[in-house]
Amino acid sequence: MSSQKPATHENKPIYQCDSKVHHTMKSVKDHLHHLCATHANRLVKVETCDGDVFEGHIVYCDRGMLYICLSNEGCNRAFFPNYPSYYNNFVLPLVLFNLLAISLL
Repeated sequence: MSSQKPATHENKPIYQCDSKVHHTMKSVKDHLHHLCATHANRLVKVETCDGDVFEGHIVYCDRGMLYICLSNEGCNRAFFPNYPSYYNNFVLPLVLFNLLAISLL
């Protein structure tokens, strides 16, 4: 019996980002990071490329992530309706590349 492993394609990428796309993505990330840092603690509405919409305050932005605090007090849109108010404020991480729009409220 042979104990040889079949040939695999380990370490060979199945996807490689085009250098122009990489440059564009980095440029967009840097621009969004600057905008979000400039508007920290502001109330915003964020729409993702998938059509999800979130309202909250910008808490932090770093390494391609935007963190917003969703404030749903007195609102039945909370993730856990009918629970005490300490369940209503969540910090939601959003990937900057997935954002379609950010609006100040």
